[in-house]
Amino acid sequence: MIAKLIILSISIFAIAQLMPGFKLKKPYTAIMVAVVYSIVNFFLGWLLMALALPFMVLTLGLFTFVINALLLWITDKILDDFEIDSIKTTLIAAVGITVINGVLNWIF
Repeated sequence: MIAKLIILSISIFAIAQLMPGFKLKKPYTAIMVAVVYSIVNFFLGWLLMALALPFMVLTLGLFTFVINALLLWITDKILDDFEIDSIKTTLIAAVGITVINGVLNWIF
């Protein structure tokens, strides 16, 4: 579990470095974002996935990115040291974090 949080933190930090509208006030904020995102995902992710099941089927799973963006937006609202400028940035960041996280999990 700690390894997955570290990998998610690295993914979040990488996106913060690549995207100008995705801001972490301090480098260790990526760890806080990973923890809060994981908690929000644990409590709300399954519910959102269940409610969005028809959209998941219609889009062949691509609607997962929209759910991840929503969870990322909720995380942004909870943490003061984390800021996302727009919905577009949130969607792109969600895709980027998901891809980087998947690749890192596959490697390690």
